[in-house]
Amino acid sequence: MADSPLLSSFFAEHMENAAQVAGELPEQMSTAADGIVETLLNDGKVMMCANGNANTLAQYFSTNLLNRFDQDRPALPAMNLGADGTTYSAICRDNRFNETFSRQVRALGKEGDLLVVIVDDGHKANLIQAIQAAHDRDMRVLILSAQQKTDVHSLLQQEDHALALPDVTPVQASTLFLLIVNALSALVDDKLFGG
Repeated sequence: MADSPLLSSFFAEHMENAAQVAGELPEQMSTAADGIVETLLNDGKVMMCANGNANTLAQYFSTNLLNRFDQDRPALPAMNLGADGTTYSAICRDNRFNETFSRQVRALGKEGDLLVVIVDDGHKANLIQAIQAAHDRDMRVLILSAQQKTDVHSLLQQEDHALALPDVTPVQASTLFLLIVNALSALVDDKLFGG
């Protein structure tokens, strides 16, 4: 079978980026997992939002918490704000695209909840408004971003968390986000229920 330069380059790039993330983010991932666990132990819920393809990762992470990740255990309160297409389209229909998530955060969020925001390109007004709404509700925020410095990072408060990738494209970010979401899911399960 002939070696494909495109495939070789694709996998080599992924392995290089994954190695960089593994070297730079373990401490931040552990701290972020602690924040999720603290939220859950204090009767809070984890709300998630993302745009485009990143929304599939928000749904996957939410499902890992709500149903299970790698072991049977009690369900954990988590929801993806981008999962309800009817609500999403109704808010957009009313010319409120920038409020697609913030409106839901204001209605459903409460003090002590956590908002997870997955940002693959970093310049989304609706994600920025969601973060602002979360802070208005005294919620903490966890950002997973494909870039080190984005508009959303300027909104972080002291008790918030950020897991920033080493300035990768949205396509590169998707596989790295999946690794991070799996790692966070495993850490949360371990911290709450043991191995």
